[in-house]
Amino acid sequence: MDPLSETFSALADPTRRAIIARLARGEASVGELAKPFDVSLPAISRHLKVLERAGLIERGREAQWRPCRLEAKRLQEIDCWLGPYRRFWEESFDRLETYLATLQAKAEHQPIRKQTVKSAKPARARRKIKPSKKRS
Repeated sequence: MDPLSETFSALADPTRRAIIARLARGEASVGELAKPFDVSLPAISRHLKVLERAGLIERGREAQWRPCRLEAKRLQEIDCWLGPYRRFWEESFDRLETYLATLQAKAEHQPIRKQTVKSAKPARARRKIKPSKKRS
């Protein structure tokens, strides 16, 4: 699997995205990362291995403490890949904003027309019906 696909695959899981969000605030131990989740430490360790294989985090070793920290390189690669799409959406929103401003300007300069409410009954039914003359 190519690195970009591996990165997106790792980020597909909401628990791993939450771990990344936590590590964006600074390094943390496995225990600290596990606290907000209702999962076992081995499950968190498996999530961390996936993130580490994808190059999103780095795990250190300081005596008994194994701090995890965010690895910015992969996130920068994602940002570069998303660049053209970001420009596309920004340009699309700019065009939409221009179009909406044009519509609003037209609406402000048009005179208000009186609208008539039409009856739901057909014209024949609305006419007064004259009583028919009986022929003898």
